[in-house]
Amino acid sequence: MRNMGSSPSPRGIAAIVGVGGNLGRSVARKFAHEGYTVAILARDLGRLSTFADEIAREEKAQVFAIRIDCSETRSVKEAFEGVLSLGFVEVLVYNAYNPASSWAPTAFADVRLDSFEKSLAVSSVGAFHCAQQVIPGMVERGRGTILFTGCAASLNGIAGYPDLCCGKFAMRGLSQCLAREFQPLGIHVAHVIIDGLIGPPTSAAPRNALSSTSGGGMMDPDVVAQTYWQLHVQDRSTWTQEIDLRPGGPRLF
Repeated sequence: MRNMGSSPSPRGIAAIVGVGGNLGRSVARKFAHEGYTVAILARDLGRLSTFADEIAREEKAQVFAIRIDCSETRSVKEAFEGVLSLGFVEVLVYNAYNPASSWAPTAFADVRLDSFEKSLAVSSVGAFHCAQQVIPGMVERGRGTILFTGCAASLNGIAGYPDLCCGKFAMRGLSQCLAREFQPLGIHVAHVIIDGLIGPPTSAAPRNALSSTSGGGMMDPDVVAQTYWQLHVQDRSTWTQEIDLRPGGPRLF
């Protein structure tokens, strides 16, 4: 665990699980900008620490980098021991995916069992374990937000992607179960379907790069992160349980 930044926020912790170079980092930056102490979690601690340095410097926030392997129960528990030592978790964003999954379709006969099981472990079992770590504290305080990142495979089976689809289907089911059980107790649970490709932030992209503003069909992660924030601050009288986001320009696939 690595601590970067200034004095602690009086708010709770925003824990962002699955922080890579695009969406996870943008969501973490948004919550840091809004005054939260942020814990960012992923497998690559070196890369994560770089992101923590960057966000802490830019947002004048306190950011903690914590290693986690969402496919391993012990790793999840150890990571959240570190997170919970910082304070109570007010926001959990589960954005993890299996990096070993191929973006190219795989014939069913060629899908390896270990790859299938790993995808289920990361997409659904990891989400289950992370939620179990934070829900008791949220129930005790009568407030909290849990946001799961899904994709088009959360809704429809796609030939060549049984590992991805089964994992994402299960995570969507978990989100719905938690929403029914815990929203009456003050915990907002929502599933965000990313139905498209996310590129680099428009502000960081080269001039000739495809971006959401250039009609290239890719979504700007900083813009998508605004939706995560809006879900968190949404009035309880109209809580959203699922939302799907698509690029406004021509689709790339």
